[in-house]
Amino acid sequence: MRMIKELEARSETDSDLLFQHIRLAGQPTIFIAFRSLIDLPATLNDLYQRAAWVADQPERGSLGEEITEPEEEALLALLLGGQALLWHENGNRFASLTPIAKSLSRSIESPTTENVLRGSISAFVEDIDTNIGLIRKHEPSGSLHTRDFRLGSSGQKRVSFLYKEGVIDAKLKESITQRLVQNAERDAGDLQQLASLLGFPRWTLVTKFNTSELPQEAETALNEGKAVLLLERMPFAIILPSLMWDMFAVQNDRNFPAIFMMLIRFLRMLAVLTNIIIPGLYVALVSVNPDVLRIEMALTIAKSRVDVPYPSLVETLLLLFILELTLEASIRLPKSIGPTVTMVGGIILGQAVVSAKLVSNLLIIILAATSISSSVVVGFQNSFSIRLFKYLLLVLSAMYGVIGLVAGLVVICAYLASVTSFGIPYLELYKPGRKSNG
Repeated sequence: MRMIKELEARSETDSDLLFQHIRLAGQPTIFIAFRSLIDLPATLNDLYQRAAWVADQPERGSLGEEITEPEEEALLALLLGGQALLWHENGNRFASLTPIAKSLSRSIESPTTENVLRGSISAFVEDIDTNIGLIRKHEPSGSLHTRDFRLGSSGQKRVSFLYKEGVIDAKLKESITQRLVQNAERDAGDLQQLASLLGFPRWTLVTKFNTSELPQEAETALNEGKAVLLLERMPFAIILPSLMWDMFAVQNDRNFPAIFMMLIRFLRMLAVLTNIIIPGLYVALVSVNPDVLRIEMALTIAKSRVDVPYPSLVETLLLLFILELTLEASIRLPKSIGPTVTMVGGIILGQAVVSAKLVSNLLIIILAATSISSSVVVGFQNSFSIRLFKYLLLVLSAMYGVIGLVAGLVVICAYLASVTSFGIPYLELYKPGRKSNG
């Protein structure tokens, strides 16, 4: 009786905690559940039918699973997990049962952040079991295994670890499992917390994992010996480890002829080089090393910069700042007006800064190409790294010219070569069943 009073007291702060007095097989019973998590009419109807069925033939079983030593925290954990409780007044005992759950997730839809030209257009949703089912549909293999972990101080955040036995590297599997077990008390409500839980450094210029809302990408990663994590209420898969080649190759490319696939990937590589090098190269050739250019090109650039009051570094940073604002606004604005506002705003701002002699015409062309090329790579998270690297080259080019640009490229290559994820180098071409180098 004390336990039921404690739960009733909690209902004063949880308005969706339901206490329903019913009679099952002639016995007074209290039905307890969170009405926001269950389909109440369907659950009660099913419960009455089961009670009548058990009353007629008791040997068939009982209603729910009896709880021998009920504790408030344990009972509350069951309720928050979507279970329902029955308190039998005559026997002063609790039993738990699985109710008919209320649908709290959207149906399977097409992806919103990754476009597919040829291939399956089913995307992950917020329900973790549905996402596992989508992956199993793409990979109906007995070697595909899943392991669930509970994270957080309350132990209610579910994480599923998927891997293919015999394909995944044993050290990678052991490292991920060990981190999830050892840090089970830490919260993982977002990707920053998850990265910290997995032992990744907080300050890094390269993402240590990829995210994808496409089940076929998760399937490809599993067949390559990688690990996939599914976090509850997040509609995408987290793929470990993240390697440099992942930003150039996607499974959907293989639905095109081989020559087109290779050309598309080569185009992505050129786009990355364009995004990183071109702004710095412009500043270097205009401010420090104009003698490198042919005289005709040097005169054309000089003519385009007539009446521009700022040095090339300042005008480049000014326009890059405007482009970054436009990209961020395109994400935050509503879909109905976002494309129109950003397109019109970009055209008006670009024309205005040229007319006001704040930047040159050539710089508009260069930075437009830079902005477009940053979105060509696979994975939105990878475009952030590329956008950051170009500022390093921009500053070094303004200081030391072409030599500074080359030195910056060497620094970036050295940094990328030093990055590892679970002992796997970022620049490595990952192979299934490979031997880990620690």
